[in-house]
Amino acid sequence: MRIAVSTDSGSGISQKESRELGISVVPMPFRIDGKEYFEDINLSREEFFEKLKKDCEIATSQPSPEDVMKLWDALLQENDAVVHVPLTSGLSGAAQTALMLSEEEKYAGRVFVPDSRGVSVTQRQHCLFAKRLSAEGKAPEEIRDILNQNAERNSIFIAVDSLKYLKRGGRITPMAAAIGTLLHIKPVLTIVRGGKLDSYTKVRTQKMAKEAIISGLWEDLRKKHGDPDGSHCYLAVAYTDNPEQAEQFASELSESFPKRLNPKIVVEPLSLLISCHIGQNGLGAALIEEL
Repeated sequence: MRIAVSTDSGSGISQKESRELGISVVPMPFRIDGKEYFEDINLSREEFFEKLKKDCEIATSQPSPEDVMKLWDALLQENDAVVHVPLTSGLSGAAQTALMLSEEEKYAGRVFVPDSRGVSVTQRQHCLFAKRLSAEGKAPEEIRDILNQNAERNSIFIAVDSLKYLKRGGRITPMAAAIGTLLHIKPVLTIVRGGKLDSYTKVRTQKMAKEAIISGLWEDLRKKHGDPDGSHCYLAVAYTDNPEQAEQFASELSESFPKRLNPKIVVEPLSLLISCHIGQNGLGAALIEEL
């Protein structure tokens, strides 16, 4: 079968990388000061962070059903089936919407939607898994089921430099943000069971944030993944707007996890949907178990 793989921009896959990987991407929409933008279509990362710094009013949303169906219709003209890997249902309604659309008569038996509980580099890796499983001859429903069965087999930790944007997005109360700012607290967040974002720990410096992420990764390797040396997991780095910092962190992780599965650590930007809640200098790392 000819099986296409699609996703949304929550995966961090750019339109350019989409063409290189052969994975189609539905852009996430934003409303900024009342005007609609689409990630990586009419809104670059540089423009987005300029607007964020200027305290523009930013509202995020999931892709419209029309945009998702338009992409599927185009893919189904040249393919027998589509496997669509949306952003985790724990952070967006995109997965539920896509699943509902896939059950419509014209897509039934042709479009398959797993909820891999992925975001950013973990969602991206599940798209790559889907491509590989297709190349191995797996049927689309098998690919969906395999991704669903492995939905919780990843870990991600994200260090937040400022509490400002978590407060703005309603993730923490104004009082907590004020106290945290006064005490120079930098939270380190993690994706918990169900694909939702939660607090992992709180630190005071960027150095301590990196140490906390590394500690969290080692702890998850032992307790969650049953892989104490990391030899069965891919390692990846994600960032908001500081690629140099991310590359440096990847070098540090390379030394800390010498037996990781992938020789070169993937370094990718966080989707703007996530970045708007994290803000400048956001930095994260993730583990994804091999299937």
